[in-house]
Amino acid sequence: MTVLPTEPVGSVPRPAYLQEAMTAFANAQISQQELDRLTNQALQETIAALEQTGSPVITDGEQAKPSFATYPITGLEGLQPNGVVIPFADGHTRQLPVISKGPFHYTTTADTYLKRAKTFTNRPIKQAVIAVSALSLLYPQDGIDGYSQESFLADLVNEAEKEIRNCLDAGAYNVQIDFTEGRLALKLDPSKQLLQAFIDLNNQVLARFSPEEQARIGVHSCPGGDHDSTHSADISYDDLLPALFDLKAGNFYLEYAAEKNKPGVLAAIKANLKPNQRVFLGVTNVLDPQVETAEQIRDLILEAAQTIPVNQLGTTDDCGFSPFADDVSTARDIAFAKIKARIEGTALAEKALG
Repeated sequence: MTVLPTEPVGSVPRPAYLQEAMTAFANAQISQQELDRLTNQALQETIAALEQTGSPVITDGEQAKPSFATYPITGLEGLQPNGVVIPFADGHTRQLPVISKGPFHYTTTADTYLKRAKTFTNRPIKQAVIAVSALSLLYPQDGIDGYSQESFLADLVNEAEKEIRNCLDAGAYNVQIDFTEGRLALKLDPSKQLLQAFIDLNNQVLARFSPEEQARIGVHSCPGGDHDSTHSADISYDDLLPALFDLKAGNFYLEYAAEKNKPGVLAAIKANLKPNQRVFLGVTNVLDPQVETAEQIRDLILEAAQTIPVNQLGTTDDCGFSPFADDVSTARDIAFAKIKARIEGTALAEKALG
């Protein structure tokens, strides 16, 4: 029997009460204890809803993260607000902070979210972490007296290795590195030098793990998803994929459902996918409120299976449904309906292939 693994990417929309609590806490209107209570409530509800979809692997829905990118630096002393600006196609922007002193360290590591989630479920839990390439943008262009960029990157790589290892040691089913800046790098620098620098930096972390550990580590890439908009969907996958599959990871979670040139994407994957790697294709478009049918997803998978070896194929969602805590563009019930459709559509495709 053919087995098609299916996994979520990570985030699902937070309940309104949790979003309100996060805002209230930021404004010193509620205590940390009250925020923790409401976060645990949302976490328990989210995990229960994911279990009800039939998902064989779940996440914590990133309920406690302020965002998929900045959770490791929440409350870090010396942060300044004038970092890299990321423009989205609909006109809105996100801006990263920059550090102002060293040595650099994480204030929060993802294994804390994993351990919290494990108290509410016995299902295998996938844990998402942010890529070091994204956090490398925290270093200011003007530099920091007494703390070189080289020293910062060395500290950053050490912190990232520790975080991933902590997650694996804490019992994560697998770890997913969020690398949504891959296509953005090509937009910022068409010469591909920035992308190659990102790949090399991420590989510094991945190279510290054994082949058996690398098989439990994956990389997620998409053109960014925030408020139903993207930052780099206009950049061709063909330019990203050869470099992406050079990462020393076993699993790749790729946005696919929203791609217009699907045959081209499949051809590029086939040409660059290595024998020890598996690609999880996004089969639900998280930016489209229309819920896919299981049959539509089945057909999408069967079409892909004509190009990608079935033993190297899996399914996922195009992106997280709410990578930033304040993103309310997708309703929770829509997100769970799409996840359920993915699982049912994958089962139909598996039956057809088997």
